[in-house]
Amino acid sequence: MITRRITFKLYPSKSQEVKLFEARRLHAYLYNACIEHRKTSYHKFGKSVSYFDQQAAIVPFKADWPEYKSLNHGSLQATVKRVDFSFQRFFQGLSGYPKFQSIRKYSGWTYPDARQGFVVRSIGDNGYLELRDLGIKIQMRGQARTWGQPSTCTIVYRHHKWYASITVKCEPTRETGTGAVGIDFGTLTAVAMSDGTKIENPRFLGKTSAKIKQASQQKRRKVAPNFQKKIKASKGWKKAARKVAKLQRKVALQRSDWAHKVAAQIVSSNSLVATEKLNIKGMTRKANKGSKRKRQKTGLNRSILDTGWGLLGSLIEYKLSECNGVFVEVPTQKVKPSQTCPNCGHQEPKTLDQRTHECKRCSYTDDRDVAAAKVMLSWALGTNVLNRGEGSSTSAPASSRCGGLKQLASMKRQKRTSQRSGCA
Repeated sequence: MITRRITFKLYPSKSQEVKLFEARRLHAYLYNACIEHRKTSYHKFGKSVSYFDQQAAIVPFKADWPEYKSLNHGSLQATVKRVDFSFQRFFQGLSGYPKFQSIRKYSGWTYPDARQGFVVRSIGDNGYLELRDLGIKIQMRGQARTWGQPSTCTIVYRHHKWYASITVKCEPTRETGTGAVGIDFGTLTAVAMSDGTKIENPRFLGKTSAKIKQASQQKRRKVAPNFQKKIKASKGWKKAARKVAKLQRKVALQRSDWAHKVAAQIVSSNSLVATEKLNIKGMTRKANKGSKRKRQKTGLNRSILDTGWGLLGSLIEYKLSECNGVFVEVPTQKVKPSQTCPNCGHQEPKTLDQRTHECKRCSYTDDRDVAAAKVMLSWALGTNVLNRGEGSSTSAPASSRCGGLKQLASMKRQKRTSQRSGCA
């Protein structure tokens, strides 16, 4: 049994939406209160506050604030745990110091236990979502590829729409072939495969950038909000902001849909996929100060992010895991796929404008991207001259020290067991 996440769109009535907004407001206040508690305790008293300390304080907190009594206790614990995740990431150097969340922009809250907080009246195709603490039953629409037993539910408010992100424990099955393919990502050609297949870059952002730019200009002409000067946003600014968000959301959905279809197409006929290990964050870093090619670097960064290399790679990897396939990330700095000849292994630097691979040693000629894909496939299979006799390694997820609610429950059980055995 593995866990999969399915997102459903919610269609609440006006009275139901009032209750959803009220619950979101209370969870946002709790989130900010937990941050203030940790901040004040450390800076004024020199004492660190842990998740368990704040979790134990929920019961007296609810006694002082009666409006929280009706909310699900597990959902309040999940909000406190969300604060703990933020501080853990800060201590690990993965993000900045946790900030207070605006009530207007707070995303939502989570029900960690399906036995108490929520009930899903569906078999994976539309249905209803029942939130017991709010006493509402909301219609939802969506379709799951594989349905199972719901475990958690996250209510999300985004772009003036309500969504339910539900995790289910299931056993997904996916058909695949016995082929093996190497993949090279690019901006001119989005995907180039070792068998010569090419998938062109759809350029969703490029096709919609003119509309987004025009809508952004109209937004800048309106009265924008300024909380420091106590200036409220005009109705025209809010309307223009919704238009810009709608266009950007459309581009993101188009890119996600395209990536899912391409990943499914690749996995349907190949059980081994090899691709290069890319540092996308480093590749899309801003140009150095004083550089004369800032515009070119900005355009390249935009093209890389518009193609969605990271999204496509992660989708291929998880779809392969459903059919027991193998996903191999080739070390780019060692193998240098774009500079290596797939026939003889000779390496020679190329500029970006050289779109054809022509080996000066063995006279092998091929498309540059296809040749790079062949190099990655041969390295993954162990037939490349650079790694003959070596074993290829698959990518492994990075370890995290942020324990989830399940790990916390396990730690509690171990602690209680040790205390009981000590008393005995």
